[in-house]
Order: sequence, then C-alpha cells, then structure tokens
Amino acid sequence: MKTKLYFLLGLLTFGFLITSCNRDQANAEHQLELAKYEYQHGNFNEAKMLIDSIKILFPKAYEARRKGIELMQEVELTEQEQTLSFLDSLMAVKQEELAAIVGNFKLEKDTVYQKIGNYFWPTQVVEKNLDRNFLRFQVSEQGQMKMTSFYNGGSNIHHTAVKVTAPDGTFAETPMSKNSYETTNLDRKMEQADFKDGEDGNVIGFIYLNRDNNIKVEYIGDKKYNTTMSADDRKAAAGIYELTQILSAIQKIKAEQEEANQKIEFIQRKMNERAEKDTSAN
Repeated sequence: MKTKLYFLLGLLTFGFLITSCNRDQANAEHQLELAKYEYQHGNFNEAKMLIDSIKILFPKAYEARRKGIELMQEVELTEQEQTLSFLDSLMAVKQEELAAIVGNFKLEKDTVYQKIGNYFWPTQVVEKNLDRNFLRFQVSEQGQMKMTSFYNGGSNIHHTAVKVTAPDGTFAETPMSKNSYETTNLDRKMEQADFKDGEDGNVIGFIYLNRDNNIKVEYIGDKKYNTTMSADDRKAAAGIYELTQILSAIQKIKAEQEEANQKIEFIQRKMNERAEKDTSAN
C-alpha cells in the first residue's frame, strides 16, 4: 500500500515539475518576444534588460536562454554598427571643419625625426620672434595644445609661471611649469617655460574668452616682468584654441571608431563560433 502511495506521489511531483518547467519556458518565450519587439524598434537597452531577466527569472528555461544569447548578440552587433555609422558621419563633419581652417596655420614638422608635427599661427613661428617677449601657442597634429612663455632680457628673472589679467580685473595664473629652460646668447638672457593644456591653470581658456580685450601678462619668478599681449598674439591664441578643439575631437572619434570596430569583430567571432558549434551538433 505504501509503495503504491509513493508511486502516486512521485507521479504528482513529476507532473508538477513538468507543468512548472513548461510554464517557465512559456513565460521565458514571452519575455523573449518582448525583447525582440524592443530590438526591432531600436530600444536596445530595453531589449538587453529583458534578455538578461530571462536568465534570472527562468534559470531552467534552457531553450529560451539559448535563444536569448543569440538575440543578445544580434542586438549588440546592430548597436555597434549604428554607433560606427554615427561616428563615421561625425568624422566627416569634423574633417570638413578642419579643411576649412587648417590653411590658416603653419605646420612645422621634420619628417626625418618627427612623427607628429605642430601647428603654429603664422605670426608666431620661431624665426619671426627670436628677440621678443611673448606667449606662443601651438597644437600638435593629435590635438595636444601647449603655451610657451618666452623671455629675453639683460638679466634673468628665472620665471616659472605666468599670470594673465583682463581689463575688468579678472585673471588666471599657471602653476609652476614642469618644463622650463634658461640659456645665454651673447649678453642676452633667454628663458622659456612650457604649459600644456590642462596643466596651465586655464590660462589658455581665459585668453580665448578675452581674445577681444587687452590682456596684461605677468611673468612670475625671482623677479617679475610685465607686458601686454599684442592683437596678433591674441589672434594666435584664439586660432590655435579653435584648431585644438577640432583636432582633439577627431582623435576622440578615431578612438571610439576603433573601439566600435573591435567590439563588432568580437561579436561576429562569437556568432561564427556559435554557428559552427550548432552545425557540428547537428
């Protein structure tokens, strides 16, 4: 009698498990259909969340989970392809912007030992400014901007920082330069200090914002030296600043394009591996 009872209980339990598994599979399939709908309507994040939820809510719905993996790969591939298409169109716009203004600058690059050249405003090239005290601006072909303060006088001031002041009294000041240099040419003392964009105390940005105003420049060291930026130097700062924005944007887009291509390659490889595995299984 007990054996018969155990047998009946076993049948009921087995039936319950079968029913439960079937219910889970049906619910998981419904979740998968919702994910497909969101994917087809371009809602990639919603689609991915729905696919992820299948594994959490229905861990034993193996067939739906397998289909979910396939759909996830399709979603991610399409997402990256659309990202790449957008980046390509954005790159075309930036390349047009670059072509429109790059002719205003002089590129200095010795191809024998330089892989990356630097753009200067024509009035600030070295050969035209050998004996002048001024702030020079340049940007590399990869969009890295730099300001250099040049001092030429009868005695050293040993300057390592620069302060710029607008007519309204507002100002910006660099931290101490990480790269300064001093030499002597005959009886003249020559000094220079470099300040990269981002390590300049926002002096470069300040000059750009005040490019239409007279700007006082103070060299800060053991002694102080004051001068006023010429209109040409302010124009140089503004031009280099604008070129920097374009060149740095191009570099950022290139990096994002490379990342998108790498992701596409990875997803396609996984899809091919899955397809080969399914073929071998059949």
